[in-house]
This record gives sequence, structure tokens and C-alpha cells, in this order.
Amino acid sequence: MLVRLDTPYADTTAGDLSFALGLPVLPALHVLYVGSTMEFRLLGASHQVVWPGGVETVACLPGHAPHLPGAVDDGAYRFNSTVEPLDRTAVQALWRQLERDPHALVGAFPGDPDAVTAMRAEETGWRTWHAYPQTGELVTTHTTLGAPS
Repeated sequence: MLVRLDTPYADTTAGDLSFALGLPVLPALHVLYVGSTMEFRLLGASHQVVWPGGVETVACLPGHAPHLPGAVDDGAYRFNSTVEPLDRTAVQALWRQLERDPHALVGAFPGDPDAVTAMRAEETGWRTWHAYPQTGELVTTHTTLGAPS
């Protein structure tokens, strides 16, 4: 699902992002309910995912020092993130693919066609993409729930 937003980015660079588990649900620009158990919450160039076991937040968080870990693994919850150079052609192809996916949410921000945040449900978790065209960065995350295989 593609949502065109009238709100500018709240985050300006990958280095501004923080990661947190268990925060309260934050006000969202748009919410996609995935099945009956998961919510994808689009924040200002950031995200929250709510599921029966918790809340994952990747965003600029007042009162939290910016820190996006490369990996978090407690056995039942596994999170990985990467920051890489923004490949505009690949990112635009991804957005076109995800905007037709009923289990995905793509938020397009004004001002630049690559200013997009996206989330997609998978069988055992979700993936997210946060594009920062002003700094040429793409942040990707992958979260897996359940016992390690």
C-alpha cells in the first residue's frame, strides 16, 4: 500500500536514528493492520511495529541518544540493521514492488521521489527501508520472531 504524505521528514540522517523495544505506541502518520496481530506504524521517516509480544521503534527519539545497533538477538527476537549508500534505481524498483503488496506499507514524503519509508511483513517477521536522499543513505532492518532455527 502506497501512502503519499503531506508531512516532511522528521529524521534527517541515518545517524539520527535510535532503536528501542517496549516504548509506548507513538502517534503515527499512517497505520497498516497486518492480519489481526500486527500494526505497521509509519512515523516521520521512521517506524514502529506492534505485535502481541512487543513494540519495536526505529526513530529519532527525544531523550534517547542516537544509536542504531547492527544486531540484537535475545533468541526469540532478532533484529539486524544496515546503513548503505542509496541506490536510487534499486530503491525506486523496490517501492514500485511494495506499493502493490497488501502486506506492505510505503510512505512517500514530499520533495523527493526517493524520500520513502517502507515496511513489509514476512512469514516470521518484517523488513523495513528508510531512504535519506538528502544524505544518500538507505537504512534497512530485518526482524525475525520465534525460536532460532
